[in-house]
Amino acid sequence: MSIAQAIEALRLEPRFMRCVTAWRRLPRRPGRYAPLPDSLDVRLRRMLEARGIRQLYQHQAMALSAIAQGQHVVIVTSTASGKTLCYNLPVLSLLLQDPDACALYLFPTKALAHDQLAELASSLEALGLPSAWASTYDGDTPQAHRPVVRRMARLVLSNPDMLHVGILPSHTRWERFFVNLRYVVLDELHTYRGVFGSHMANVLRRLRRICRFYGSDPQFICTSATIANPAELATRLIEAPVTLIDQDGSPRGEKHFIIYNPPVVNAELGLRRSPVLEAQRIATHLLEHGVQTIVFARARLTTEVLLTYLRDAARQVGVPPEAVRGYRGGYLPVQRREIERGLREGAVRAVVATNALELGIDIGHLSAAVLTGYPGTIASTWQQAGRAGRRHDVSLAILIAGGDVLDQYIAAHPEYLFERDPEQALIHPDNLVILLNHVRCAAFELPFRRGEPFGSIEDVTPLLEYLADEGVLYSGSESWHWISQAYPAETVSLRTASPDRFVILKVDEEGPAQPIGELDRFSVPMLLHEGAIYLHEGQSYIVERLDWERSQAWVRAAEVDYYTQASITESVHIRETYDEGQQGNALRAHGEVSVIARATRYRRIRRYTLETLGWGEIDLPEQEIETTAFWLSFPEEALEELRESRLWLGDPLDYGPNWEAQRQRARERDGFRCAQCGAPERDGREHDVHHIRPLRAFILEAQRREQDISQVYLEANRLENLITLCPACHRRAENHVRTRTGLSGLAHVLSHVASIHLMCDPRDLGVVTEARSPNTGCPTITLYERVLGGVGLAQRLFEITPTLLEDCSDVIERCGCTVGCPACIGPVLDETPLADPKGLAQALIKVALGEPLSVNV
Repeated sequence: MSIAQAIEALRLEPRFMRCVTAWRRLPRRPGRYAPLPDSLDVRLRRMLEARGIRQLYQHQAMALSAIAQGQHVVIVTSTASGKTLCYNLPVLSLLLQDPDACALYLFPTKALAHDQLAELASSLEALGLPSAWASTYDGDTPQAHRPVVRRMARLVLSNPDMLHVGILPSHTRWERFFVNLRYVVLDELHTYRGVFGSHMANVLRRLRRICRFYGSDPQFICTSATIANPAELATRLIEAPVTLIDQDGSPRGEKHFIIYNPPVVNAELGLRRSPVLEAQRIATHLLEHGVQTIVFARARLTTEVLLTYLRDAARQVGVPPEAVRGYRGGYLPVQRREIERGLREGAVRAVVATNALELGIDIGHLSAAVLTGYPGTIASTWQQAGRAGRRHDVSLAILIAGGDVLDQYIAAHPEYLFERDPEQALIHPDNLVILLNHVRCAAFELPFRRGEPFGSIEDVTPLLEYLADEGVLYSGSESWHWISQAYPAETVSLRTASPDRFVILKVDEEGPAQPIGELDRFSVPMLLHEGAIYLHEGQSYIVERLDWERSQAWVRAAEVDYYTQASITESVHIRETYDEGQQGNALRAHGEVSVIARATRYRRIRRYTLETLGWGEIDLPEQEIETTAFWLSFPEEALEELRESRLWLGDPLDYGPNWEAQRQRARERDGFRCAQCGAPERDGREHDVHHIRPLRAFILEAQRREQDISQVYLEANRLENLITLCPACHRRAENHVRTRTGLSGLAHVLSHVASIHLMCDPRDLGVVTEARSPNTGCPTITLYERVLGGVGLAQRLFEITPTLLEDCSDVIERCGCTVGCPACIGPVLDETPLADPKGLAQALIKVALGEPLSVNV
């Protein structure tokens, strides 16, 4: 059987085709070639010809030409298009001409570096050069071997973290290397975005500063997946002009790309069949047809669950279970190499992987890729789809949509994936927190001369004065000198803007506690409180103890069938408005804010069934983060228009003269305990009393019947309609009300659609919905960056607000649910909501777009 037969069998299966929202056939593309350059060293020419390479792809030739002219370049072509040769050829050519010359290869992961090492070692041997000239230098490099690398290596393969903490602070040990450094290779450039990219830009500022100290000025060769702004990103990272090479000359076989939306299992709630189960079914079909397949999953836990399912299914179709493997972070290097070799040789017939295999690790050319959920960006989607397909054969990629807003948006708008420009990669290297940390590291590495710039920043004197006041710098007559005993790089994580980190320590009976991870302080109350289930490399750990002062958490491995979810209250204070303006009949703005968050309780939730198993208290200090935010507010004039059409239900209500008495009776009847979770009242804080059927529903019913509404409180405040709830349970109940009034429904869809346009994870944005904001005085939705100081996402939201709102409207309109679901405005749990919740959210969008109201509720 073949991939063509497997594709045709899918086309003939009615159950499968009913769920297909797009089937695109990407035609075969012939290669465009160029001759090997006449200037190419004859030894390199012989090496290439021995490997069957007698000509170059067009983009390879263009890259070699630009590099030979001394230009910094960024090469942006498809997966498996030979980008590696674009940097290996000039580097090897230089080594043949100058045996003292050095190059630094930077990869975002250790696995990529080790994968490239084998290729380089083979090339060096073929050229008659010592294979020891190429070496990795990372956290896995044995201590005894590190001096050998520093002394002998000409090609050092590393990663940003090791460069930051292990090479730059110890540059005096690398003097030979830095004096002779000619090339710096930045592979997978598109991964350097957001916080990571902002840190990376500063690491490169430090690298170039040290190079200047040793008299070198290396040339940068960058490669990237397709993004909207590769040249801009490269320019911001290296702070120098770059030449863009994006004319892909590599051949491509015919590819079928299918977007598959799992069948609906509950139309009213908008629930669909699990994408994991659909991935298992489709991958089994491909295995049965003898098609070598890679299945991508978005989380480590999902990877392991899906691997178990697929191995069980493989037995049933006659495929040995050992021919189906998993691949994710946490596997030992020897295991990963074994799996990669099995894929190249064909012994492994299917692999279930996280995005650890999305990047350019050599696994051969598979025939099919199944993507379990939208990877989050167009760039990642095409990277994963590109793992399937030989240069001349047919291949298949299937994207299985999940149930959330992003996935359903892609399923309903396949043109977004196939026709629109990809997202921009945004960085903010001058984020004050990030910048200060790297100025600190740079001062440790070399004294700062008076008036010396740091990258493109002409004057860092205020930062140096701050560090002198802190007691880590001495201000001399001509320069600033490091005087502290601290080693600043080890306190700065490149993956977060926060310098305040908690160390997570694993305890067991066999020995002392071992660190297994870190977490920024702002996230600790949500994810690392005592009693929390902390997931790490697919293993569940229960948090046994938390030391807030010493920034440490002790966890123990546990086999449990539940996870935990904290209840958080958040408030926003606007510190400074950077820009504001009219947005239809609403107002938009962005600026600096402080966000105060407090975790109060947590819920234990059973996996898969999602039933609540119990509750626990969280007693930790409130957290404050200063960051940037975008907010959309609805002034009184806009609300009046909505009220006239009965499309605004968010105004505060008068509960009537008997409210306090009835409230006290309800609390007494319920024993002063929460009727939902059983929690007793705390000293100084009475529980809330909630209307089971909202007071507003009684008012609306009276208005429809044209009755007097002044007495409706008598029926609404009957004891049978009242229930005592603790603050956490009351907030959840009220959240449903806000969804019904449209405001948080719009906030839900807005935050998810925003992440599509920003090329970020939805968790990078926090959302606060206020029926009457103390900052604006009116109903307001705030999207804030969960990064200290922000990285520019809020400003981008301000710039693209109309597009965001139009896409939100389309998501809600196209969703087939009745009153709301996770794929649009969020779930609405009332069986009989006050009004059409989707219509109320749409009404707010129309107000913000300046369109006439036409929604009837």
